[in-house]
Amino acid sequence: MIITREEVLQESMCLRSLKLATAESCTGGLVSHRITNVSGSSEYFSGGIVSYSNEAKANLLGVSWDTLNAYGAVSQETVFEMARGAQKIFSADIGLSVSGIAGPTGAMPGKPIGTTWLGLSTKTGEWARHFIWDGDREQNKQYSAEAALQFVIAYLEGKLS
Repeated sequence: MIITREEVLQESMCLRSLKLATAESCTGGLVSHRITNVSGSSEYFSGGIVSYSNEAKANLLGVSWDTLNAYGAVSQETVFEMARGAQKIFSADIGLSVSGIAGPTGAMPGKPIGTTWLGLSTKTGEWARHFIWDGDREQNKQYSAEAALQFVIAYLEGKLS
């Protein structure tokens, strides 16, 4: 029997009685979709916000316009604020965020297609991860969602420094 990453996440979260919330941009809700594909995910998944535009990031998650203007939507600074916003809105123990450039358009100087940032906010700290995927739009979204789920699992296993 194959155990999915989503099932590993659910078991680990439920064992610890923790709640998770998401803030997604480039994945368009794919992380939340994968989490909720597992029956019983409501035991630990509080909810998620798809904040595709900068206006949604600012208005729904409380991301500062100063941050968006200075660093852009695809940055460590922004994903930290997105993760904090989701954590606060849903009164969750863990806020998980993802923002990136899925492609095939949207590249900027220093931010090629596939650039993705993940953010994790907890009561004990914050972490970020940066990737540059080399797939097409759908693949980049899949890679980002997979990495986001693994990011939370790594935190739960004490593997983040």
